[in-house]
Amino acid sequence: MLAVGIVTEIFGPHGTALPGFDFALCTERPGPVATDLGIPLTITHGLDRLARADLVIALPWADFRTPPAPAVLDALVAAHQRGALLAAHCVGTFALAAAGLLDGRRATTHWRFADLLARRHPHVTVEPDALYIDEGSLVTGAGAAAGFDLCLHLLRREHGAAMANAVARDVVLPSHRDGGQAQYLAAPAPQDGQDERLADVLAWARANLHEPLPVTELARRAVMSKRSFARRFTAATGTTPHAWLRDLRLSSAEELLETTDLPIEEIARRVGYGSAAVLREQFVRRRGVPPRSYRRSFTTTP
Repeated sequence: MLAVGIVTEIFGPHGTALPGFDFALCTERPGPVATDLGIPLTITHGLDRLARADLVIALPWADFRTPPAPAVLDALVAAHQRGALLAAHCVGTFALAAAGLLDGRRATTHWRFADLLARRHPHVTVEPDALYIDEGSLVTGAGAAAGFDLCLHLLRREHGAAMANAVARDVVLPSHRDGGQAQYLAAPAPQDGQDERLADVLAWARANLHEPLPVTELARRAVMSKRSFARRFTAATGTTPHAWLRDLRLSSAEELLETTDLPIEEIARRVGYGSAAVLREQFVRRRGVPPRSYRRSFTTTP
């Protein structure tokens, strides 16, 4: 039910301010479907609904150790062959793997079942620590709440940062976590005054993104040594200060490219890059296209 709630929350209606999706739940046999909460869901759509879907997300199911019925596997393969984007949340990855769609590709799933996935499907390169892995037409994600990261990544990739950020704000979520970020942390960060200082520093960094923001300055504002700050930051966020700033700068640049007609040089300045050339280098390396091409694809200005 958590997975159903996640995809419904992200792809369901968000009021008139945001465009809606033609969203549907489907199953092999329409009718009541048991859930882990003991409350059945009545699903009205069968597998024929996959034949016209642009995006198909395989959700986790209790009996994932047993391969889905041949009709389900055939429907997934047919959707992929006609060009649909296929994704999987948590142990939903086992369905895509059973269909043979992940052979020769990288994939992830809930960390608890990553070893099982690797043993069952030796032709799949399983990366147990990733939040999600994008292999083009096939995207797999980790378990539980990481489904939000997967869905927001799909929104960002297909419809741009502005829409993903708007939906994230609507459901009160961080707008972006990099797919390579760790699924879980070995120990939670202690809830004390240092955590509050860290939150204040992150808010200050967001408001001053045009500045260089070296780690030494962030640590000074948190009243910590550089080493202690880096350790506390990673414990609290699952990523390094450098990676967090890089993703924040690129995400902010994406939204400015989509929603404004500012020159590339001005966008580079606003998000903290020394020049348009540096922004372009980072954009091509991390997003696969230069900023001007991204703007043409996702711009929402007249």
